[in-house]
Amino acid sequence: MTHTPQSNTGTSRFSSILLVIGILLIAANLRAPFTGVAPVLDQIIAHFGLTASQAGFITTLPLIAFAIISPMAASLAKRQGLERTLFFAVFLILMGIAGRVFNSSIMLFVGTAIIGAGIAIANVLLPSLIKRDFAAKVAVMTSAYVLTMGVTSGGFSALVYPLSQYEGLGWQFALGASALITVTTLIVWMAQLNKHTKPTQTAHTSTLTKSIWRYALAWQITLLLGLNSFLNYIIITWLPGILTEAGQSATQAGAYHGAFQIATAIPGLVLIPLLAKLKDQSALSFILASLSATCALGLLYMPSFALVWTLLLGFSSGACFILGLSFISLRTDDSTQAASLSGMSQSIGYLLAAIGPMVAGALHTATGSWSAPLWLCAVAGVLCAICGWFSGKNTTLNNS
Repeated sequence: MTHTPQSNTGTSRFSSILLVIGILLIAANLRAPFTGVAPVLDQIIAHFGLTASQAGFITTLPLIAFAIISPMAASLAKRQGLERTLFFAVFLILMGIAGRVFNSSIMLFVGTAIIGAGIAIANVLLPSLIKRDFAAKVAVMTSAYVLTMGVTSGGFSALVYPLSQYEGLGWQFALGASALITVTTLIVWMAQLNKHTKPTQTAHTSTLTKSIWRYALAWQITLLLGLNSFLNYIIITWLPGILTEAGQSATQAGAYHGAFQIATAIPGLVLIPLLAKLKDQSALSFILASLSATCALGLLYMPSFALVWTLLLGFSSGACFILGLSFISLRTDDSTQAASLSGMSQSIGYLLAAIGPMVAGALHTATGSWSAPLWLCAVAGVLCAICGWFSGKNTTLNNS
């Protein structure tokens, strides 16, 4: 009998560790399957004879799926439970990865859309799960999973091209390799399927007095994430073109592009201790978003320091993303509110993310210069800073 408490404690600790590992594994699937396409995009274009607009649609399609599917994720979780819905989301990602292996341009697009749907559901529900199970460690867990996303996507982007060239394996095998992480995630997450599968009690006692869309604070958080994503995806899409036009070699531009993605993950290490101490994040949000705006103009007017601007821009946009995700939990009173706010903010956010590269590309075509797109990024950064100032205040939806 004396050993029972120790046994329960040990079991509980193991279950908690398994949950954390599961969350980080899910996070590892939330960027790499679609950002990994960029290094082998030329091979895909040549293989299927795609036009430039069709090729661009491959990178935009997941973002459109994010915008469409995100609002549905919360209601799906209410019916099926967070754990089962997250399992379904990862299974969708696996099906999408498998679809792209077929030698069919139609399956390439269908698979990419399915990946986007799976990522959208998981994107929305992870903050809600963290709010429920790690209420006292929201900043730590959010930083950890964003760090995992960044490192995995940057690492896979670096590996996918060499893997496609290895002994003639090709781009389909290279992209399909990400399924190893996805299958591992499904196996580990199976341990969660019998836990908390019903909506939490707060689902019936949520204290929101009106629609989430009618709260000013919800819009401030949504636009913080949305404007940051708008800027971030313009840079992800067009940074190599911006750098080569400024005089960098294609090799340097590719290396800087990889460095940018890795830099977005670094804030996870810095913000973990900082967010734990700060109750009000207004000044931090304002400074970081303003730094993004400054770096965009730095790329335009001082291109000789391109590596510095690229790294700082990656750091500041990654930090704003972590702050925005943290605010979804910190500015809500229960996991149901967090799921609703997450669906709203990620739906609008990824809609802006999908629009950004297209608008920037159109501006470049119309003007023959990257000046207008980079100024657009700077304006987005300033507006993001304003939203960050208001959404960083220590309050919640009910008290705003």
